[in-house]
Amino acid sequence: MKQKNILLGHGSGGHLTHDLIESVFLKHFSNPTLNLLSDAALIDTEKGKIAYTTDSFVVDPLFFPGGDIGKLAIAGTVNDLAVQGASPAYLSAGFILEEGLSVETLEKVVQSMAEEAVNAGIQIVTGDTKVVERGKCDKIFINTSGIGFFDVNFSALGIEHIKVGDKILINGSIGDHGMAVMSARNQLNISSKIASDCACLNGLIDSLNEFKSQIRFMRDATRGGLATVSAELCKHQDFGIKLFEEKIPVDKGVRGICELLGFDPLYVANEGKVVMVVSNEISEQILDKMKKHTLGKSAAIIGEVTLANAGKCYLETQIGGNRIVDMLAGEQLPRIC
Repeated sequence: MKQKNILLGHGSGGHLTHDLIESVFLKHFSNPTLNLLSDAALIDTEKGKIAYTTDSFVVDPLFFPGGDIGKLAIAGTVNDLAVQGASPAYLSAGFILEEGLSVETLEKVVQSMAEEAVNAGIQIVTGDTKVVERGKCDKIFINTSGIGFFDVNFSALGIEHIKVGDKILINGSIGDHGMAVMSARNQLNISSKIASDCACLNGLIDSLNEFKSQIRFMRDATRGGLATVSAELCKHQDFGIKLFEEKIPVDKGVRGICELLGFDPLYVANEGKVVMVVSNEISEQILDKMKKHTLGKSAAIIGEVTLANAGKCYLETQIGGNRIVDMLAGEQLPRIC
């Protein structure tokens, strides 16, 4: 690592995060399952394949338009399993609580988790609680782990299945979560109603089961946003990615606050958006099906896999130019999850 100390940017999901993972964690933890660096590990057991994931949540503030740290903890973990093609089933929940936290606040968070778990059709089956001295954490930190199962006809998703000509879909507008958290954190007096897109995506993904053999790859665009997912997707590959700026849905309120504060919506976090690479032949059918789901009403085909510019992602701008889209280079919006 170039840096000698941990920076906020090491948790951004961009270049610094990749540097930390490769230089420290993979250096000591390396094994074939971990080295895939997927949203969830795919593990073979005597009774079949399972997906296993873990995540931690330290968002500030705890409550924001469209969600809270509890809903976020459930949705984030469920989505990491769902984008691997698994059916989420069981979650754990570990709490680190700051001395002095009100029981009322904790119960609101726990109730929100319980409601989202019911909505997602999963169970929280085990957990742990620790309390630290005042000032040693910021109110509540939550860690969750999740297990999901695959049906017998499971067809593994992966970058290796992507083909030139495949289309890239997203199920709705980008940047909603990051801007909702930013607005709540800084108490911005904005007339536009910006709300987080925080949601469990397993229902939406399940609705596309008839097309699963033609879905090549899925990932939820959280830290680092759509730009980082797209750049990661083609890094070191023999294909490139082209995104079309005019096709990417962005809420007017989100676009406005991004322009006001100097953010690029492509890099702003989402918590209810899945990026899919699908076969060109059935991309319109998948789009039509996705739009029929509550979480896919604003879905769009936003790009394609190209033979040109292998290993790079380009954005075709609204004025007809092209610019390189790279992974997030630093810390743009801290503590959005």
